[in-house]
Amino acid sequence: MKDLFDMVEFGDLKLNSRIVRTGLWESQREKSGNMTPEIYNRYENMAASGVGLIITELFSLYPRDVFSKYTNTVNYSRFVREARDLTDLVHIYDVPIFAQLGLVQYNKRLEQNIKVEDVTVEDIRKIQTDMIVAAQKFDYGGFDGIQLGLGNYYFLSRFINPTFNSRTDKYGGSTLNRLRMVLEMIKVIKNTTKLHINCRLNAFDGTTNGMTLNETIDIAKLLEKHGVDSLQITRPRSPQFFTRENRQKNPLIKAAEEIIDNVSIPVILGGGVNSQNQINDLLNSTSIDFISMQRPFVNDPSFLVDWQIEGNGESHCITCNNCYWKKTSTCHIRPCKPEYYSPSI
Repeated sequence: MKDLFDMVEFGDLKLNSRIVRTGLWESQREKSGNMTPEIYNRYENMAASGVGLIITELFSLYPRDVFSKYTNTVNYSRFVREARDLTDLVHIYDVPIFAQLGLVQYNKRLEQNIKVEDVTVEDIRKIQTDMIVAAQKFDYGGFDGIQLGLGNYYFLSRFINPTFNSRTDKYGGSTLNRLRMVLEMIKVIKNTTKLHINCRLNAFDGTTNGMTLNETIDIAKLLEKHGVDSLQITRPRSPQFFTRENRQKNPLIKAAEEIIDNVSIPVILGGGVNSQNQINDLLNSTSIDFISMQRPFVNDPSFLVDWQIEGNGESHCITCNNCYWKKTSTCHIRPCKPEYYSPSI
C-alpha cells in the first residue's frame, strides 16, 4: 500500500514523502525584495517537517507585474546570494526545492496587460530571454528545479489557450504553435542549467472554445517530449474553487489520472486535500502518487510533524481563503506558534 510518508523517486530526485508544498504569496519580505529571517525560519520548519518537495512562493519575473507587490522578484542585487542561503538551509534536511516563476501580465512602457495577439515577436524574444536568465539565477542560487506557470490565468496559460490566442503567425493556431514559445524556452533552459523543469498546467479552463482535457493531454505529451521533467495539474481560480464546502468534489482527480495515463513523467495533483486519511485513500484508490498542498502550510508550516506522530492527522486550515484574498504568507484565522514564523533565539 502507498502511504503519504513513503520515500519515493521523483524523476532524478529522491523525496522524503509524497507531499509537495506549493507556495503563492510572500508577505514577509522586505520592501527592497530581500528575504527576512522569518522567511528562512518558515522554510526550515517546512523542510524539517517531513515534506517531500518544496515549491517556493511565486517569484515575479518583472517587478511591475500585477502580483509583484505581493511576491518576491528575481530582480534585486542580492537575489542569488540570498537564494543560496535559502536552498542550503532546505538541503540540510535532504529536501529538494523548486523556484516558482510567474508572469501574470505583460506590460511594456505605457501599454498594460497586452493581449496575446498584440505581443510582437520581439516581445516574445524578450520574455523568453528574461525567463531563461531567471532560470540561470535559480540555478546559481542552488535551486533543484524551476516551476513554470502555465496554469491558472497567468500570461503563458493564456498564450497556449485558443480562447485568448488568435494569432496567425507561427505562435498561433495549432496546439504546437501556441506552445512554441514555451518549448523554445525549455530547450534553452535544459541546455544551460541543471534544473528539473516542472510545468504547472490547467487540466481544463471552462471557457468557450478554450482548453479541454483532451488538448491538455496533447500539451502534456509535447512538454514531456521536449524535456519537461514533471507536471503539476491545477485549474483557473483554484483557490476560489477549493472551499470547505466542496473540498470533496475535486474534478482534478479524474483529470490528473487521465494525464498520468498518457505521460511517463511524474504528475502532481494540485490542491483539494486536507487530511492524512483522505490523502492515503486517494493514493491507494487512484494512480496519483504526489499531492500538492498550499494553505495547510500557511496555517502551520510544521503540521506534518504532528501527522507523523498521530497517524490520522487533519489540517487545522478551514479553507477560509483569507490568505489568498489578503495575499499573505501567514494565516489570519489560526496563527501558528510564534516560533514557526519568527527566527529562533
